[in-house]
Amino acid sequence: MRINKLFSNYGICSRTDVNRLVEENRIIVNGKLCLPGQWVEVEDNILLDNDNIKARDKIYIALNKPAGITCTAEKSVESNIIDFINFPGYIFPVGRLDKNSKGLILMTNDGELANNILESKNEHEKEYIVTVNKPFDDFFIKGMSEGVQVCAVMTRPCKVIMVSNDTFRIILTQGLNKQIRRMAKAFGYTVISLERTRIINIKISGIDVGSWRYLTEIEVSELSNL
Repeated sequence: MRINKLFSNYGICSRTDVNRLVEENRIIVNGKLCLPGQWVEVEDNILLDNDNIKARDKIYIALNKPAGITCTAEKSVESNIIDFINFPGYIFPVGRLDKNSKGLILMTNDGELANNILESKNEHEKEYIVTVNKPFDDFFIKGMSEGVQVCAVMTRPCKVIMVSNDTFRIILTQGLNKQIRRMAKAFGYTVISLERTRIINIKISGIDVGSWRYLTEIEVSELSNL
């Protein structure tokens, strides 16, 4: 695999950060300075700052993200999620939850597990509770659940459950950019509140807004066995 992927899988740093380490001549592979995007084997002698690399302990966190925080590991972005959580170690968000939305986001240093969760073909469930700007009817529920044309893509059929005349629950198996907001807009509605409450087997219940907890061993095991 490429050196970037190996470092990410080992929980050392992001693939982007590897490029910086290579440019700074801080990575040595089999006695030679590493090249950008170099292909490596796990058995290679790989040094970072003259120390042999090794897999870091895996970290798995469930965060209840407030609105106003951007799900990016790019620290140059104002109000980014890395500065917000201020965790003493390398972690990154698994996927995204747009800035104006709140709710569950997973944070980890396990690149392999993150990729499995995000892989679209795996059709993992994510659940949201959504409030729109005006009452809707059964036509809206039926249309949303059957699929909506969004940015030249027809969304997958999904589960939509009415909570009140302006609030519904929706369970998606894909993650298009601002998908729910764009789906609602296609029917003439504007989302005024969006909260993600579940990702696969991980639920937000018990986590206050702005707080986080470590996943349990059972939760991590269930995710790993997907």
